[in-house]
Amino acid sequence: MAYTYKYPRPMVTVDVVAVAPGAAGTMVLLIERGTEPFKGRWALPGGFVRLDEALDDGAARELREETGIDGAGLEQIAAFGDLGRDPRGRTITVAFLTRLAECTAPCAGSDAANARWHALHRLPPMAFDHDAIVERARQMI
Repeated sequence: MAYTYKYPRPMVTVDVVAVAPGAAGTMVLLIERGTEPFKGRWALPGGFVRLDEALDDGAARELREETGIDGAGLEQIAAFGDLGRDPRGRTITVAFLTRLAECTAPCAGSDAANARWHALHRLPPMAFDHDAIVERARQMI
């Protein structure tokens, strides 16, 4: 029998800051959102955690589904849960960092309309609070 909890619960997501060396210095891999909210804006690869998966497994799955990159080692950065960070409701994300040896060609998939490397020092306007997540990751690079 499933337990019923009488209090509202937040949604849990994972996001991945994938970095690699490139011609313009350190590069970060972003996806162009193909769905609302923030359709057409750039974001980190990520999404909702499934009920039957660990956080790092969810992060690896989202990175693979949205960019085609598989087998990357992940290091947890921090959790981000400011109120209003996601217009769909109360959402807490656990962010991960992966350092890749090179800027391999990404292949956009899932709900990503595009996937592309961007210079870390010159990022486009970002969806959600992903600029704050990238800034925290920058401290670890």
